[in-house]
Amino acid sequence: MTASAHDDPAPHPHATAEEVEAALKDTKLAQVLYHDWEAETYDEKWSISYDERCIDYARGRFDAVAGDQPLPYERALELGCGTGFFLLNLMQGGVAKTGSVTDLSPGMVKVALRNAEGLGLPVDGRVADAETIPYEDNTFDLVVGHAVLHHIPDVEQSLREVLRVLKPGGRFVFAGEPTTIGNFYARWLGRVTWETTTRVTKLPFLADWRRPQAELDESSRAAALEAVVDLHTFDPSDLEKIAESAGAAQVHAATEEFAAALLGWPVRTFEAAVPPEKLGWGWGRFAFTGWKTLSWVDEKILRHVVPRGFFYNVMITGVKPGN
Repeated sequence: MTASAHDDPAPHPHATAEEVEAALKDTKLAQVLYHDWEAETYDEKWSISYDERCIDYARGRFDAVAGDQPLPYERALELGCGTGFFLLNLMQGGVAKTGSVTDLSPGMVKVALRNAEGLGLPVDGRVADAETIPYEDNTFDLVVGHAVLHHIPDVEQSLREVLRVLKPGGRFVFAGEPTTIGNFYARWLGRVTWETTTRVTKLPFLADWRRPQAELDESSRAAALEAVVDLHTFDPSDLEKIAESAGAAQVHAATEEFAAALLGWPVRTFEAAVPPEKLGWGWGRFAFTGWKTLSWVDEKILRHVVPRGFFYNVMITGVKPGN
């Protein structure tokens, strides 16, 4: 069961203070408002691209948790697609031939389909709740998602839906989910960086490093919504149990980013607090090479000595029983 994008609700790109207040009591309204708000600037905010850098990143996450698989999958679905980052880069990386995207946010679906069209990728999309996926049973060979499970109120129900729309033997891969311990130190680092940067840039000689107050106020309102839409953090073992309870087989979780997260969160928060024109090519190179170097340290050294629950990101995979 599919429908064209024009049947879906229109994006709502700017929430008022009154709408934010109402969303504090309505999780799914908050999801729509926050992600519609972020949709047009999300790729820039998170340095998302659809070139070799992010193709390698997406494919690396897939391979890290799923291992060697016969590729490509014929048809894939991205759940909670955002701007299409994970699926579109996986398709470019040879993981799937055709794709579908769903998200609760009309704005995100709009941008994901626009990105797919710009890349010449065969992708359709729907505005949809992850707990009631609007596709028939046994439709997809692969379901993927990136940083989506922690937004879904009933994760187990969503995974049951994932298994329903997968063909027997089909696989799911979800990456970019926050661990409980990782989320604690990442949020702390983000708050400290934001407070320090916004206070220091009040000094007269640093005034040109300060974003306009209206932008900072809007970021604060968005942050208030973000606190509502981020519903879960995960212990890797508990996430495996949720997937198994939903009916998945061959379930396996893996974690990544410890040292890399300790750098990444202050860097991303600083970027959000200062005018983008102040951060040139040199900053971008520092941020990327620093993250890449520390990711190597995480993979080659720290994962052998640090418990997996201390890493920031958890990834999980499983298959639908049958053949």
